[in-house]
Formats: sequence, C-alpha cells, structure tokens
Amino acid sequence: MPTPLTQALAEFVANPRIERSLPAAMRIAKIGLIDTVATALAGCAEPAVRILLEHLTAQGGTPEAPLLFTGTRLSTAHAALVNAVAGHALDYDDVSLSAHTSTVLIPTLLAEGHRLGASGSDVLRAYAVGYEVWADLHTREPDPLHLKGWHPTSVFGTVAAAAAVAHLAKLPAHTVQTALALAASLSSGLVANFGTMTKPLHAGKAASHAIEAVRLAERGLTAAPDALEHRAGFLAALSPASRVDLARPFEVDPDRLRLESIGLSVKRYPVCYSCHRVIDGAIALIEQHDLAPADVASVQVRIGVAQASMLRNPRPVTGLEARFSIEFAVAAALVARRVGLAESSDAFVTQSAVQAQFAKVKVDTCDRPSEDSAFGYADRVSITCTDGRAFDSGDIRFARGNARNPLDPAELRQKFIDCVAYGGSGRNAGALYERLAAFEDIDDVRGLFG
Repeated sequence: MPTPLTQALAEFVANPRIERSLPAAMRIAKIGLIDTVATALAGCAEPAVRILLEHLTAQGGTPEAPLLFTGTRLSTAHAALVNAVAGHALDYDDVSLSAHTSTVLIPTLLAEGHRLGASGSDVLRAYAVGYEVWADLHTREPDPLHLKGWHPTSVFGTVAAAAAVAHLAKLPAHTVQTALALAASLSSGLVANFGTMTKPLHAGKAASHAIEAVRLAERGLTAAPDALEHRAGFLAALSPASRVDLARPFEVDPDRLRLESIGLSVKRYPVCYSCHRVIDGAIALIEQHDLAPADVASVQVRIGVAQASMLRNPRPVTGLEARFSIEFAVAAALVARRVGLAESSDAFVTQSAVQAQFAKVKVDTCDRPSEDSAFGYADRVSITCTDGRAFDSGDIRFARGNARNPLDPAELRQKFIDCVAYGGSGRNAGALYERLAAFEDIDDVRGLFG
C-alpha cells in the first residue's frame, strides 16, 4: 500500500532529500524571487494595497516582518498578505501550474524567513519544496479548475505555501501533516472576482493563511490526517468533473524536481496570461504590415475554452477590468503597439480610440487542450483590413516569456527596472537587482528589506 497522500507530502516536506536536483531548481526559484519583488514594487501604490494597509493598520499587531516597498513592519502573516497582494495587483507576476506560484510562495517565505533569520539559500530551497507539493496537487487534476470557478493560485497556493513555510521552519512530519490539512480548509478564491481588487487578495490570503496554518499546527490544533485525499476532502471538493487522481502515489524525481522540468513563465504584459499569445501575434502582424487602427476592419482571435472563461470583460472601462479582456489586449496592440504598465491605466483604457476597437474583436474557442489544461493548445490571430487584405499569425503555442520561450537576462533585468520605476517606492533598482541576483549568498534575509 502506498503512503496516503497527506502523510507522504508531509514526510517529503520534513525530509525532502533533493540535494542532487536542488541547484537547478534554486536557479529557477531565484527568477521567481526577482520577478515577484519587481511586481510587488510596481503594484505597491495600487488602491487594493492602500485599502488593505489601512485595514491592517487599524487592527494593530506585532511588527515582525517588513513590507518590500517601505520597510514598514507588520506581523509575519500580515506582511506576507500585503506583499503578495502588491505582487499580484497588476497581474504582472510569473505563471506556472495554471497559477501564479511565486506571488504566493515568495512573500510567504520572505516574511517567515525574516522571522527565522533564514539564509537566501534556505528560502530558495523552501520555494522548491513548496512548488513540488503544488505541482503534485495540480497534476492530479485533468480538468481546469477555472471552469469550476476556482482560482488555483489561492486554492493550491495555500497548501503549497504552508508546505514551504513548514520546511523553512524545519517542522517534523506529523506537524507538517496537520498544517497541510489546516491549509486545505483555509483555501479559497473565485474566478468570478477576476478583474476586481479581490483577485490579488486571493494571493495575499493564500500567503497569510499558509502561515496561520503552520502556527496553529505548531500549537496543537488538530486536523484530519487525510484531508487532501479523503473522498470528502480538498482535491475531491475542487475537482470540476470528479476525475481527480486520488490514488497515484506521491513520487519525487531526485535528479530533476518539477520546478526545473515545468519551469516559470515570466510575463511581458501586465494582463491575464490568457491574453499573452494573442498579444504576441497581434503586435507581430501589426508591426510587420504597418497597420493603423483605421486600416483594420476586424480581428478574429482563437483561444482555449478555459482562457475565455477568465476573460470576462468585453467592454472594460477600468485598468482592473482591462486586465481580463481579450478585446482590450487587441485594442491596445492596435492603438499603442504595446501592452505595458502605461496602457493598463484607467486613462488609457477609457480613451475613445481604444474603446472604438473593442467591437472589431471576435472570439472563437478551441477545446483542444495543451499540457496546461487552463490553456488551449495554441492561440491564433487573424486580421482583416478595410481594403480586403487579410493576415494570419498561424498557431502560437508559447508566448514570449514562457518557460519554453524564455526572456533573455537583459529583458528580465529591464522588466525589474521598469517595475521599480513605475511603483515609485524610491528603491535603487539597479542595486536591489544585483543583491537579488546573488540571493543564494545572503546569510540572513533580514538585511535585505528591513
């Protein structure tokens, strides 16, 4: 009989035995670290962050861990909460496993690492452990959770971040098992709230609930030992069509962790990742044929069914709504030939020239899945001009920045610099980037932001 899943995951977290595969995984985790700090510094002035800070300040609490953008200290759980919300506020953070893994794992681990005085390598190792747990849960489910209304970032992220924190804190397996079960009951997040301030709150609550689950387990709060795999447990409850694999034994490849084999996809555009292949295709056609908005009669896009379910705003009037609109993604490409931080502002979205493009966009869906069930096999863009010319992108399988089509180091660094400048935190972008690039050499993360 294989070891039951919750127990097997807990035993792995407590004693992962991943030394051979760890260096490669830590290099990828560091990409997630740098990108998350970048997007948190870009998103730090967003209204969602301000509202949350006002709320938490009124509650009070022990100052334990710093905010990435000011150094102000909150409790460990609250610091993780705010930093994760800031990191996800612009929907510019990296993507993996149909979710935003780093914007949950990194704020959680930086806050907990500050409390523990952990080293940079400790944090990166814990990221790899948390990601492995996340990947195991994700790959058991053949159907996209988004179609059921679940936001995978927060539902799987809560459990995975609890695993990462428990590993960083060097907890024994029996305590980890309880923490994972508690985290499962604390997870939440609905696709219906995409395009509102509540979506980044999902990531924040996953981070803070992970820390709370570990703390409660340490204090002796009980939870079901089989909460993940039970027929009325976490995975069964989430499963859209009850096809989740509850029987597969948990296994880890000691030579290649899933963080290395799956990787992280870094965003080029601050909008839902479901738009990115279409944006790549649209901009390429527009630039290749030097098309102005007036030249274009219609734009036909083909995306996956689950992608379409996330892009819920065909006529956005705010930057928040526009991040979940394929019509906006195409309109920005037509009007500005770019989809950057400036284009995700309310002022740009409401321009008459932008609004006029929405009606030109027609959306088809394709039910052929890719390896990632939240995305179709390939997206496609077809542009028909007013003079009868027609241009087609062909199939686009991997957006620029995808783990299989990665950005080069100069592009990653430039994104970091641009994000820090946009957020106005006053941080020295170049100096901070260099420190993060050598994060594994830091003996104590408390000297980084606090």
